[in-house]
Amino acid sequence: QVQLVESGGGLVESGGSLRLSCSASGGIFSFYAMAWYRQAPGKQRELVARINSGGYTEYADSVKGRFTISSEFAKNTVYLQMSSLIPEDTAVYYCFSDMSLVVGGQASGARNYWGKGIQVSVSS
Repeated sequence: QVQLVESGGGLVESGGSLRLSCSASGGIFSFYAMAWYRQAPGKQRELVARINSGGYTEYADSVKGRFTISSEFAKNTVYLQMSSLIPEDTAVYYCFSDMSLVVGGQASGARNYWGKGIQVSVSS
């Protein structure tokens, strides 16, 4: 069973830092991109940061300069280093992957996978 598992969330004070990790398991994968989304209470889910297989990154304006996304695709893992956290960052953070499952040496068509989400809470 393919799954994405997030870790590293929790409660932190304003100005603090957290590092989220997400690892894909359940198969051999060929990655196109991985990303982090978040959803705050009463808000729509939004893209926070994305990294593609070539290392190109993009960020939401609200987190530029504070968050850094990185990946170790060979280890099926993506990270989100969050610094200078503010209460507005409080949300459930979801790992996302656009990837192909490799079976018998053949890659299937790319599809999207989602983690179940992990809570990040920033106190003022």
